[in-house]
Amino acid sequence: MVGKLLVVDDEEDLLLLLRATLERRGYEVLCATGGLQAIRLLYHERPDLILLDVMMPGMDGWETLQRIREMSTVPVIMLTALGGVTHVVQGLQIGADDYVSKPYDREELTARIEALLRRCTQPAEQTDQALSFDHGHLVIDPVGRRVVVRGEEVQLTPTEYRFLLYLAQNAGRVLTYDSILANVWDVAYKGGDKNVKVYVSYLRRKIESDPREPRYICSERGIGYYMPKL
Repeated sequence: MVGKLLVVDDEEDLLLLLRATLERRGYEVLCATGGLQAIRLLYHERPDLILLDVMMPGMDGWETLQRIREMSTVPVIMLTALGGVTHVVQGLQIGADDYVSKPYDREELTARIEALLRRCTQPAEQTDQALSFDHGHLVIDPVGRRVVVRGEEVQLTPTEYRFLLYLAQNAGRVLTYDSILANVWDVAYKGGDKNVKVYVSYLRRKIESDPREPRYICSERGIGYYMPKL
């Protein structure tokens, strides 16, 4: 799979190494050593995916991601030396699609890039009819890739959208963690149940009136999640 990637990291040696690795895989690679340069390259070059380091001087990865999301829904993988669910959630809240902890395995990283590009370039299932739930309080338009909650359009990342659409298209069925990972992420994805739970948590914040008492994304303990036929 080929495409144009933008890699953002203030460590130039690491940047050059990653660029060489990705170019050997056939990608066109753009490099930026800071957030402002990354924003300029995004505007002029329109990359297919961004690899974004978190810990950078000046405009860090969090602020850079916020600026990216003001102008684009391009898939973003965060590269972070910061462990823990808190930092993962922070990235997802701002609009990241995936994260990889440093030091990372280059084979795993390239596999995640390929999986994310594959997911985001697959056409949405076409239908002439929007999926409506809760007497129209939640509407998902697979053709326009729009989600409307209580009359207001909600901005979702590509991964969040695919997750919600998969639940909606299978409303009334309990979807296991494995089936969610295989259909929303990729059969080779190794993020595990923890990533699914993190995405559920943030999706609930975006579409539920009370995330603590969800109506749209419900849990089946130890198995997975389902969307009721409301």
